[in-house]
Parts: sequence; structure tokens; C-alpha cells
Amino acid sequence: MNSNYPIMVKLEGKKAVVVGGGKVAERKVHGLLGSGAQVVVISPEATKELRKLADIGKINWQQKMFSEEDLYGAFLIFAATDSMELNQTIKKSAGDHQLVTIADDPEGSDFHVPSQIQRGRLTISVSTGGASPTFARRIREQLDQQFDERYEEYLEFLFSARQKILKEVQDPVRKRNLLSAIVNEEFLNSQNREGEFLQIMRKK
Repeated sequence: MNSNYPIMVKLEGKKAVVVGGGKVAERKVHGLLGSGAQVVVISPEATKELRKLADIGKINWQQKMFSEEDLYGAFLIFAATDSMELNQTIKKSAGDHQLVTIADDPEGSDFHVPSQIQRGRLTISVSTGGASPTFARRIREQLDQQFDERYEEYLEFLFSARQKILKEVQDPVRKRNLLSAIVNEEFLNSQNREGEFLQIMRKK
């Protein structure tokens, strides 16, 4: 069995086409929001939520039947209609350089969107390789409880602290010690992270 290769992809400015206007398409669109991608939805009909997103300019809804030219310039393609035949047509219409995921055909897809939780800069994804999306969701729910809202602010602290350490500390041993020191529960649960960080910067 060939396993999937997990990566984080920058989509800012890239075109992502979602073909379909139902609940499945809606979930795909919500996953793309915030990525900076140019989200284009192709469907003669759309859910109330998709219409709302189109009205406020979050997505570009083209109220039409699918045609091959809809895929021109697309980086990612989501075949999310309720027609297996149409989904396969979308896949066949894509170029060799384009990545396609098919809602009802995981094995025929080029990529999968894993179950995930987001805490600001922290992204945790779970995939079972198509064995059981239900089990993946169950694991995600457990992780969702473990990595609560505290982590969003904590990751912002880690980002800024790391930038400061890399910029100001030249000694590699001291640098490594500082980077290790800020990654512990004391800083996670601290009410005065910045003050404590400045203290260890002066000490070490």
C-alpha cells in the first residue's frame, strides 16, 4: 500500500474550484476560507450559506452547469456534486498539473482533506487513509478537547519569542536552551508569559 504524503500548502492567491452547490461543497468551501485562496464555486444551485458567502464577496459563485473551461487556472479542484458520473467527468477534464479530490471516490482522488482542528497557528490533522472518516472525526474530537483555546494565544507567543531569540541570541547552545525553555506547561499556563520570557532571556 502506498501511503499519502502529508504537506501544508500555501493557497494565497491561488484558484480553488469547487464544483457543486450542496452541503458537501459547502464543507469544502468552509475549509478553504481563511487560506487566501480564490474560491470559485460552479453550480446552478447553491445552499443558503454558499449564497450568503457569495453575496459578501467571500467566494465567486458562478451559477451555471460545469464545463471544462471552468478549471482553467485552478490549482486545486473539488468535485463535490451528487452525480458520480459528473464527478468523474470533472476529474478527466483536469490537466495533469492540477490536483483533484472527488467526494465519492477517495481512491481516484489526487489528494484528501483530513479531519482537523485549528487553534490559530496550530493545525492538527488526522487521516485514516480512507479507512474510516468516522474514526478520524472521533480522534479529532479528542484532540479538540486536549488542545483547547489556550493554544491559540500560546502559539502567538511562541512565534514572537522564537523570532526574538533567533534575532538576538548568537550562541547556538544558549539559543537551543531558550527555545526549549519556552516550550513547556509553565509558559502555556502562565498569566505573565512575556515577563517570564524576558527574565529567562536576561538569565541564560
